[in-house]
Amino acid sequence: MKLAFSTLGVPGLPIADVVRLAATHGYHGVELRAHPEEPVHPGIGADERAEVAAEFKGAGVEILGVAGYARVAAPGEDGPVLDEIRALLDLARDLGAPFVRVFPGADPAGGQSAEEADAIAARRLGTAAEDAADRGVRVLLETHDSHRTGADAIRVLGPVGHGSVGALWDVMHTWLGGEQPAESYAALSPFLGYVQVKDIASAEDTTPLALGAGVLPLGECVELLSRKDWDGWLCWEYEKRWYEKATPLGELLAAGREHLGRLLNDAA
Repeated sequence: MKLAFSTLGVPGLPIADVVRLAATHGYHGVELRAHPEEPVHPGIGADERAEVAAEFKGAGVEILGVAGYARVAAPGEDGPVLDEIRALLDLARDLGAPFVRVFPGADPAGGQSAEEADAIAARRLGTAAEDAADRGVRVLLETHDSHRTGADAIRVLGPVGHGSVGALWDVMHTWLGGEQPAESYAALSPFLGYVQVKDIASAEDTTPLALGAGVLPLGECVELLSRKDWDGWLCWEYEKRWYEKATPLGELLAAGREHLGRLLNDAA
């Protein structure tokens, strides 16, 4: 398995510094948070995109994916959501990134039923699949918010049934949803793009911690993936952006890399 970290953990950090962190601490790739407050987002031009791609290539670090914020199950017209996904797909293509992350984002509190949300998400992802295939990129639905478990996600991904649409397994959300790693893997494995790892103190306190310092079943997840001969990416999503008092990610990257390495060795 290859290791990456998300720029959610280093909010606003210039790309040159992001690449330096990855190369220095032995990470193979980086997931780029595609938000306007970050250096890389769909609003940047062709020259900036080329510069970012060259920076990563020069250091031998891969751009794992573009983490967007399109909400595929949200109420409303399809057009704006599909436009947002296309912009993310164009950015990923230009950067040479294989994946684009999207959220479910249904609104059960506003009266949207699960069946309606699933149908909307499947319809939009089915349309986006053709755009993704044209660009050589996969759209990944993250286990998150309204669809936080593998069982939730496959209600959408199953009907889509397209190779250019898959799943991003966020191990915190499936755990918070009450799913065991084996259950999550069984549901998501036919669609799995990559896995986001992290650690937290408890279900009530999701402040990000160093890997191995919390309660999430990371060892069980890695052992399971290894036993199934899965050889994709583990991406550390450290949510520093939402928790300003959390320890800076740069201080934790070396130990995080060592911890994941130990888990992989133990699982071998």
